[in-house]
Amino acid sequence: MMDALPKSKCGTRKLLAAKPDAMRGAAAVELALLLIPLVLLVFGVVEFGRALYQYNTLAKAVRDSTRMLSQYNPADADYPLADAKCLAVYGKTACSGSDVPLAPGLTTAMVAVCNPVSSAGCPSGAYANVPTGSGTINLVEVRITGYRFNFAFNPAALFSSSAATSFVFGDISSTMRQIL
Repeated sequence: MMDALPKSKCGTRKLLAAKPDAMRGAAAVELALLLIPLVLLVFGVVEFGRALYQYNTLAKAVRDSTRMLSQYNPADADYPLADAKCLAVYGKTACSGSDVPLAPGLTTAMVAVCNPVSSAGCPSGAYANVPTGSGTINLVEVRITGYRFNFAFNPAALFSSSAATSFVFGDISSTMRQIL
């Protein structure tokens, strides 16, 4: 029985000594196997971040445009409808051909304004004399419809040829009380 213990120790020493040569390159293979899903995950997170950033930009632009229109009477001749659309698209009240939109592909045709004077095509239609607990108010709403977010890199496209290259945001809108 005493002879069995030293023999197994010797065999273990031989295995330990041979292990580094036999395992050479295993770490590189493991890294390669893990790197593929990790890179796809990183690109997916970056694309999701870009989509959130563009959505947030559009939501802020719509809110700024609504805030500007809430200070004007829609029945006045100098109602700044075009300025509000430019503010929602370009971040400033004046549009020119050389301006770059706040989000790629955004146009003034995607911006709709709903107020007591023009509420045709607006979802609720109730913008004039809306009852509240302390009287009635008028509302103004600015809405961006049909904005298409385009992927810079879609990880799903690697696995499916029918993967989408873009998607359309839902309506982004802001409604505020209109001062008359």
